[in-house]
Amino acid sequence: MTSAHAAHPLDPVLKRIDENLADSLMRVFELVRIPSISTDPAYAASCREAGEWLVAELTELGFDASLRDTPGHPMVVAYHDGRKPDAPHVLFYGHYDVQPVDPLDLWDNDPFQPAVRDGADGAKIITGRGIADDKGQLMTFVEACRAYKEVHGDLPCKVTILFEGEEESGSGSLKPFLDANADELKADYALVCDTSMWDARTPAISTGLRGLVGEEITVQAADRDLHSGYFGGAAANPIHILSKILADMHDADGKVTIPNFYDGVEQTPKEILDQWESLGQTAETFLGEVGLAIPSGEKGRSVLELTWARPTAEVNGITGGYTGEGFKTVIPAKASAKVSFRLVGKQDPDAIRENFREFVRSRIPADCTVSFREHGGSPGIQLAYDSPVLQKAKEALSDEWPNPAVMIGMGGSIPVVGDFQTMLGMESVLVGFGLADDRIHSPNEKYALKSFHKGQRSWARILDALAEG
Repeated sequence: MTSAHAAHPLDPVLKRIDENLADSLMRVFELVRIPSISTDPAYAASCREAGEWLVAELTELGFDASLRDTPGHPMVVAYHDGRKPDAPHVLFYGHYDVQPVDPLDLWDNDPFQPAVRDGADGAKIITGRGIADDKGQLMTFVEACRAYKEVHGDLPCKVTILFEGEEESGSGSLKPFLDANADELKADYALVCDTSMWDARTPAISTGLRGLVGEEITVQAADRDLHSGYFGGAAANPIHILSKILADMHDADGKVTIPNFYDGVEQTPKEILDQWESLGQTAETFLGEVGLAIPSGEKGRSVLELTWARPTAEVNGITGGYTGEGFKTVIPAKASAKVSFRLVGKQDPDAIRENFREFVRSRIPADCTVSFREHGGSPGIQLAYDSPVLQKAKEALSDEWPNPAVMIGMGGSIPVVGDFQTMLGMESVLVGFGLADDRIHSPNEKYALKSFHKGQRSWARILDALAEG
């Protein structure tokens, strides 16, 4: 007769998380009740209160935690050693600040009085401003650490925690803080929770984030607005010039025509494309939600590839001439457009900007001029799909949820991920448990109770998997 296998050290941790669920809800309720609206100076004291609350919680768990002042809202920094000296050191990032609640009359309940309620589908949800973005998310990690400490007295690996208070207002203090404290904050990997699942049964790891370049261009023709009857047909019209330039940015197949635009863009591996195909997202289902059906990007690519893994050139706004009520027969002196580029892979934001400007200059008539105004730029982030740390996280998530974890892209950007990579030399593992209908930044924000509970279990599994080496 063989003896039964000894229980895995993770098993009692998961059991403790289950036992702690009611208490963990009370704790996240306390945090959500603090109206830490970072963009409104009237709530500065509340932002500090939220930071202090987190410092107290982490200190109680045995972290060396402190509140660090910045020119804006303070940072929470905390450290805890792990039981395995050779295990990776992780930096966990989240933010304790929240969006304003306006318009208040569209909330079903007080946004700062969280509660567990029945969702539209009958599943339990937690309501309140910031519960999904990002207080409930960051507390899933804190509660995973709590259960580990209560069961084993320590953590499986060394953990640093960084919670900021300005994410919802531009993270103005973050880069200077990272720069000033780079040696202190550097770890092997960053863990970022400000993301979502694919659906309520399928966890996701975000492996790519598109970067961004913003440009504003102004074409100047005559030295004043002109009467179209007197000058029409003879004088250059900057709206015509600008419209032609913008139209020239794409060919008939949807490809961007700016020279060298695709430098640094790599093709997505077939096995990843096949995985995305298996998710069942079609152009009709994706675009149908906004009243469209036909994808307009590069021909021959799925909507998920177009939004997750391909670069774009988009016109975000055009102004020029008379746009008021009624009609005015004028040839305007100038016309402007705002253009943005989403970048992927190793595209260079500076090169994209300069190539675009040269593309525009080459199309300006000799008697007209063009000026440019820069609106920021950041590179895209792409993690290796076969990265060992991503594979460990994927296996850990797949062990917890009904469906295996999928690796997805993100059409937008999370600036802190780029900062961690460029300033601290760290790859990020982006795992979150939000859902598409969580109404973040909107009235009636919610977070699935299942996400809060299984999110804690997921982080315990991930920490354990990373520590195993």
